Amino acid sequence: MGAPVVVLDGPLEPVTVDDVITRYRCTACGNLTRFDVVETTSVRSFHHFTVGGALSVEEPEVIAKSVESVTCRWCGHGRGVEVIDEVQ
Repeated sequence: MGAPVVVLDGPLEPVTVDDVITRYRCTACGNLTRFDVVETTSVRSFHHFTVGGALSVEEPEVIAKSVESVTCRWCGHGRGVEVIDEVQ
């Protein structure tokens, strides 16, 4: 028996700056654009299986999200990474 086929409801859209609530700055090197972010996200969604076993995932809703760590991609450490306000 093979792995089930997963079909997402609608096309996948890239994440843009407008979608991101939190921005970061590395105080060690000044980086504002490249960070490795490790986060845990819990999503509630409706799973609809066809009689043939294909899965369609619909109505995804993020119910919890937490950032575990943020590391600067340029200088490699996260000790100097801080959250910045959009108005800055």
